[in-house]
Amino acid sequence: MRIRPSHSWRRPVKFHLSTTEGNVVTGSGPGWVRVGADEHRESLVILPDAIVKPWAATFEALGEAEFERVKALAPEIVLLGTGARQRFPHPRLYRVLTAERIGVEVMDSAAAARTYNIIAAEGRRVAAALILP
Repeated sequence: MRIRPSHSWRRPVKFHLSTTEGNVVTGSGPGWVRVGADEHRESLVILPDAIVKPWAATFEALGEAEFERVKALAPEIVLLGTGARQRFPHPRLYRVLTAERIGVEVMDSAAAARTYNIIAAEGRRVAAALILP
């Protein structure tokens, strides 16, 4: 006796046009990120309605003051891009964000740039704080 698989998984898939307004990351690579048509080669913070630079030049330069600057931008979540590889800063450095119930996710800068687009497309107030060198 042969059992036939159910074909219920062949349902049509609906696609929706993304109409993200504001800043959209359109490319990235080692030491650079493109927002719209503008290429940036220095660390920066990207929000849907603003680009703030300069920011922390290196991972070692991260301090509480850098996170205070991000907090002033009133994000709902911060994607911390730590350069070419994922590195975790000490939690005391970004305590100013978590104390205000602002989410912090740490990843490499390329991943943070990609994730930024997804969250921004949802209409959320996201900040991608990217270390580029």
